[in-house]
Amino acid sequence: MSNKRYEVNTPGVSPVDRDVTKLLYVSTAKYGGDWHSLMHTHACTELFYVVGGMGQFKVAEKLIPVSPDDLVIVNPNVEHTEVSLNASPLEYIVLGVEGMEFAADENGDRRYSAFNFHSGREDILPYLRGMLREIEQKSAGYEVVCQDLLEVLVVKLMRHTDFSLTVTPAQQSSKECAEARRYIDSNFKENISLDQLAELTHVNKYYLVHSFSKEYGVSPINYLIGRRIEESRYLLADTNHSLSQISHMLGFSSPSYFSQSFRKLEGISPMEYRKRQRAAREGHPE
Repeated sequence: MSNKRYEVNTPGVSPVDRDVTKLLYVSTAKYGGDWHSLMHTHACTELFYVVGGMGQFKVAEKLIPVSPDDLVIVNPNVEHTEVSLNASPLEYIVLGVEGMEFAADENGDRRYSAFNFHSGREDILPYLRGMLREIEQKSAGYEVVCQDLLEVLVVKLMRHTDFSLTVTPAQQSSKECAEARRYIDSNFKENISLDQLAELTHVNKYYLVHSFSKEYGVSPINYLIGRRIEESRYLLADTNHSLSQISHMLGFSSPSYFSQSFRKLEGISPMEYRKRQRAAREGHPE
């Protein structure tokens, strides 16, 4: 009989402060065809792990090529977007974490960090998939399991990085602004007014506009329009819905207002965008 016993030392200080650090969401995305989303920011830290495909992440003014097992960490309030390539659609898992920022060494860029975990894939990916599975199934106690997995994941990430990675509490965002933004993200197809958002967050609407604009660089209504336009790009490229149908589906007051808003943000008309996307897909870019 062989018997081995290993003693566990007293645990060190966890890099995750559970009083302030919380996992807000886990989601997965897989794009079909070329996809260029709008530049945007989040009040939380986002961790993107590329599961498949190829594309680019644009962070502030930098363009970062990504492929499977790349991890891009974007700190709060940093403009970023994803670009998927038609030949190999981008697929990734993303975590939104409140109360935490990742910082590289003194020579790194404090806005974002990028790593490749090809050699450590089996040490990282199971935790991400575990969180995704827990939050999809929502079995009893899933919140605790997700928070535990987040803590283990952070320790694993710190083990695998080539340079020192520290985790520091992030500045808390305005509760009212965060609540208004979450509501818009979940209900942007509905008829949302500034008065509704003010009632939801229990603050004066003029104060909400000022605070939201200061925190996110855009007014609540313009953020709402941006979310609708972002969704319209998919509908234009991948469906045969008319402009009138898309306008109605996304909550615009009229097709003309939709077209006007689209042109203002994208620089071209919705129909021209559709034409270009389909030409590119057929291998005949204009």
